[in-house]
Amino acid sequence: MFYWVLKKIFLGPLLKLLFRPWVKGLDNVPETGPAIIASNHLSFSDSIFMPLMVPRPVVFLAKSEYFTGAGLKGKLTALFFRLTNQLPMDRSGGAASANSLSTGADVLAKGGLLGIYPEGTRSPDAKLYRGKVGVAKLVLSSGVPVIPVAMIGTDKVQPIGRKLPNIRRIGMIFGEPLDFSRYQGLEDDRFVQRSVTDEIMYELMRLSGQEYVDAYASTVKERQSSRKEGEAAPPVTPASAKSPLRDEETEVPPLNPASDATAEPMGSEEAAS
Repeated sequence: MFYWVLKKIFLGPLLKLLFRPWVKGLDNVPETGPAIIASNHLSFSDSIFMPLMVPRPVVFLAKSEYFTGAGLKGKLTALFFRLTNQLPMDRSGGAASANSLSTGADVLAKGGLLGIYPEGTRSPDAKLYRGKVGVAKLVLSSGVPVIPVAMIGTDKVQPIGRKLPNIRRIGMIFGEPLDFSRYQGLEDDRFVQRSVTDEIMYELMRLSGQEYVDAYASTVKERQSSRKEGEAAPPVTPASAKSPLRDEETEVPPLNPASDATAEPMGSEEAAS
């Protein structure tokens, strides 16, 4: 109820008046049934503007820190996120992340729309970074379609670190639903997970026009933070050069969608994590 009241009566009309969002391809979002909406991530406000324009409720997996803040501000933030259909996503890896993905699977099992950011965090510089395989795992295990969506200009409305937004127009482009049913039975294959993830990053790059960087956004942020603190920062190397034992993904050579902007993606779909 609170979600509907905010969207239809209070917050929604005001945001539409101030920011005049334009939308393309909204008819690509199914009217019923489960689906994953996979988006690039430029700004905190992405999770506000995109659900505002989608007729159906969108449940987002948001970083768990939004739900665990201290003091009055932290409690109010957590309450707002819960009341606006957002669920905590633990990004630390291992069992905690697996449990978070299980929560997303429950949303899909109930026929809902699940929103998720394949990059795992906001882009630090408006570029598109390498996707993580969490969404690929959800897609492959659930068999639901993926709707890629490119947010346009939200980084100018609310850059990282800015609390009050700039009033300017934003947009979003919804791509055609992507079907990964050809991979049925291969949901535990890490090469397939990486292939699916890279496909969706290619599609997001195509829709958004962003420059693609074959490294994780979180790594870039750590490097920037180390520089600010005066520490020796590790170089940002392509994710494919990492040890396959470094994280949960067991890296394989990426498709590197930025290497050929004219090439067709493998199949016709992409998935996110």
